[in-house]
Amino acid sequence: MENPYVPVLAMLAVALLMGFGGLGASWVIGPHRFNRAKLDEYECGIDASPHPHEGGRFPVRFYLVAMSFIIFDIEVVFLYPWAADFSELGLGSAVAMMGFLALITVPFIYEWRRGGLDWD
Repeated sequence: MENPYVPVLAMLAVALLMGFGGLGASWVIGPHRFNRAKLDEYECGIDASPHPHEGGRFPVRFYLVAMSFIIFDIEVVFLYPWAADFSELGLGSAVAMMGFLALITVPFIYEWRRGGLDWD
């Protein structure tokens, strides 16, 4: 009798082989030309500060862009399944979704008022 875990272990072995094989191939085939710009730290387009403990202002724009991506992800996660079964759901789900959309517009309005949607 065959063990039921054999297919799972086979998939795990294939996944590990593909993952480590891709890493190994990129290490062997890839170029090894390092320079100062490649080895320098990258902090969202801002030059690295030598003394971050002293304070200083970090632009809020980066946080606003991250927040907009999170809002879009949350919308898709909730709206797609709801839209897929819209014809079978009742009025209660439509009211709940309209409430969700009303709540999700609050961060959009905040981001818009803070200038997160202005690309200068």
